[in-house]
Amino acid sequence: MNKKLITAVSVAMLALPLVSMAFAPGNIPNVVNLSVEGLVDIIFKILWPIIVAFAIIMFILAAFQFFNAQGDPDKVAGARNFVIWGVVGMVVALLAFSIPFIVRNTLDSGI
Repeated sequence: MNKKLITAVSVAMLALPLVSMAFAPGNIPNVVNLSVEGLVDIIFKILWPIIVAFAIIMFILAAFQFFNAQGDPDKVAGARNFVIWGVVGMVVALLAFSIPFIVRNTLDSGI
């Protein structure tokens, strides 16, 4: 069992650079004409791929926990909590990234 786990973790670690390089945040804009909006956009373009990669890793770890639970109710409950907190984290991240856009659109519309 340990050899299988070590092999699975090794394969996952070898695949992480491929997953992390799949997200291209784009070019860094001209810093000379930087505004608050531009700074927020730069921060979000840098953080969003990191958060998505972290979520993917969390769900992969949850799958490993489900796989290694082998029907033990406590371990299955722990893996289920892992998935629930992963979903909660993604919802919070989506809300956090959409709030500036909602505020910007609200202020632009004159409300």
